Amino acid sequence: MKKPLLTTLITIISFCAFTQNDNAIVIGHVDTIYSEILGEERALWIHTPEGSMDSSFTGEFPVLYLLDGAAHFQSVTGMVKQLSSVNGNEKMPRMVIVGIPNSKDNRTRDLSPYKVENRPGSGGGNRFLHFIEQELMPYIEGTYPVADHKIFVGHSLGGLTVINTLLNRPYLFDNYIAIDPSLWWNGQEMLKEADSVFQKTQFENKSLYVSIANTMQEGMEYSTIMSDTSEASLHIRSIIAFSTKLEQNPVKGLEFKWKYYENDSHGSVPLISEYDAFRHMYSWYECECHDELFGEGTMKTELEWAEIIIDHYTMLSEKMGYTVIPEKQETNGMAYWLLDKKEFEKAYAFFHLNIHYFPEDFNAYHNMGEYYLARNDKKNAVKFFEKCLELGGSSYTKKKLKKVKHDK
Repeated sequence: MKKPLLTTLITIISFCAFTQNDNAIVIGHVDTIYSEILGEERALWIHTPEGSMDSSFTGEFPVLYLLDGAAHFQSVTGMVKQLSSVNGNEKMPRMVIVGIPNSKDNRTRDLSPYKVENRPGSGGGNRFLHFIEQELMPYIEGTYPVADHKIFVGHSLGGLTVINTLLNRPYLFDNYIAIDPSLWWNGQEMLKEADSVFQKTQFENKSLYVSIANTMQEGMEYSTIMSDTSEASLHIRSIIAFSTKLEQNPVKGLEFKWKYYENDSHGSVPLISEYDAFRHMYSWYECECHDELFGEGTMKTELEWAEIIIDHYTMLSEKMGYTVIPEKQETNGMAYWLLDKKEFEKAYAFFHLNIHYFPEDFNAYHNMGEYYLARNDKKNAVKFFEKCLELGGSSYTKKKLKKVKHDK
């Protein structure tokens, strides 16, 4: 375990947040929005990171929009939590998750971009995207602590919707995850549209992950499937055609990856696809210094450690497209844990981090005063306690300062 204290802190917070409702395990809540565009009320399944809806919270999180929300909300929420916080993981950012359940019998209506004669009610996909862009996103951004970094995830017809959005409204999301998408729809019309769009459009800092399930019938082989012409293989052939062409003809500004899952069916592939997509898209999220920082015997000065961590958050801000800063509570908990271990150089880096990012927070200066006191540097302890009081520190700091001055 690389970060015992941070893990313990998160576990305690998670336990409290997930057992408040009559001892039920709660991973989110149901919200609703009335859509003038669709002419109906739509349910939303919302997950917010622990503590983020408290009145004192001032941070923000990326937001993941999830199609077929009722089917995938539990698995995606659990996976994001596992990779972002459980066991000290920082493989990806914590996120606000917006599950969009289907409306009654209108899944085909909302998730199909083209009308097909033998598919009653189909072809409402672009109106559904109007709803997402003009009504849903403004509501989420005005209600929840979300940053300007968005992920779109869809499976099957939802995957088709994800690709349709990338082609026609690429500005809506940063990362697109299309899971076994139904690119066969309406005679592979999306494939033809993609050829045209990719030839003339430049994408800026966009990412697309496409997964392909094993939907072949008995007797078919992946190595020869593209020579098959039967209706039974149209689904998998359509996705392979899209993916291989995009791989062979890279589009400027679009980071693309695809993967074939031989051992997964159309129904089982979402879980493993989401995991692989998250790990790929956020492969840079965890600090490269992680093992060194929490290992034994690493030798760096206080300021060297602080610079490494600050540089990491600067890189995250550039890649995420908004300012990413550490959370005060977790950073402070880590600082005191390291201080208790007498790893003073590393502890200083975390105490310094809060002063660097929250220069008006008097608690950050009090905590740095405690650091210097632990090092028996009473001169600097006094300096930081006085700065704490200058910013409005508490009576506790006054008593602490008085005692330090008396003991000098």
